[in-house]
Amino acid sequence: MKHNFGAGPCILPHEVFQEASKSVVDFNGLSILEVSHRHKDFVAVMDEATALVKKALNVPEGYSVIFLQGGASLGFLISALNMMRESKKASYINTGAWSKKAMTEAKKAGFEVLEAASSSDKNFNYIPKNVVIDPSSDYLHFTSNNTIFGTQFKEMPISDVPLVCDMSSDIFSREINVSDFDMIYAGAQKNMGPAGTTLYIVKDEALGKSTSSFMPTYLDLKTHAEKDSMFNTPPVFPVYASMLNLRHLIKNGGVQGAQERNEAKADLLYNEIDNNPLFEGTVAKEDRSNMNVTFLMNDESRLDEFNALWQDNDIVGLKGHRSVGGYRASMYNALPIESVQVLVELMKQFTSKG
Repeated sequence: MKHNFGAGPCILPHEVFQEASKSVVDFNGLSILEVSHRHKDFVAVMDEATALVKKALNVPEGYSVIFLQGGASLGFLISALNMMRESKKASYINTGAWSKKAMTEAKKAGFEVLEAASSSDKNFNYIPKNVVIDPSSDYLHFTSNNTIFGTQFKEMPISDVPLVCDMSSDIFSREINVSDFDMIYAGAQKNMGPAGTTLYIVKDEALGKSTSSFMPTYLDLKTHAEKDSMFNTPPVFPVYASMLNLRHLIKNGGVQGAQERNEAKADLLYNEIDNNPLFEGTVAKEDRSNMNVTFLMNDESRLDEFNALWQDNDIVGLKGHRSVGGYRASMYNALPIESVQVLVELMKQFTSKG
């Protein structure tokens, strides 16, 4: 068994892989890869996937759930274009690489981008607390979890302007209050399903209100809300696999159950990092991510030795992002606590050996 701590395409429950693989061969007499998205059997999949998102997150009335393509990278632009109002000012909390990319796209969309807060002064190793929002902003945007630097908002920002969140790497990992947001968007490939679909949860009141002079039909979320995510051929297989995974999530305690398991995994690993003299965390303790645990080794002369140890013990994906180095243990919903226990035991063994 491989212990997958990779930050990219998500680990999924084994039974989801099994069910999805069966449908690649035979979904309804046809493969899920060839079935028409207009066929009633796939329409039922899309309807169920939408209903399961609403159930898992307690999405209130007055919100649309949409499955698109393009990942959060397109979401940076889609969110900006759809939220543009009269001021054409947008406030962003800058917590690292993904926030900066979102800010860049908002500028390209024609916004005056305002930095409401930033943690760049300490290389993004904390979540800024003093957020100053220009009241004329069309919206406030933030990234709830930062995969590269390992920080996470433990409390969502309070805002008098519409709140927009890129929740790609921690959606479905903890309970949230959807009614606080005008828009949530999230790439599937961390906690929901395979790469290829992107989830949007949008307040209906926010649809069709953009003042942008540049609004291609496809980038207008109202287009997709009105067509139930079927304006064009949707990413059929990623939506199907996401539906299976959401079924599994709800069957196993829902988001609350996932949150409890994620907190237990994070506590186990952070406790070892804090008590092991060879390792140290890189993030302010109150802002540590439960999804992406970033840490360093204090004795660089032993890096090769430790790398060989975890690689020989079927651990994959532990190296930190190329821009920051060190180690990053990504612990998305489907990673079992047993994998974290293996890593912690190896860290203990390595230290006692030295």
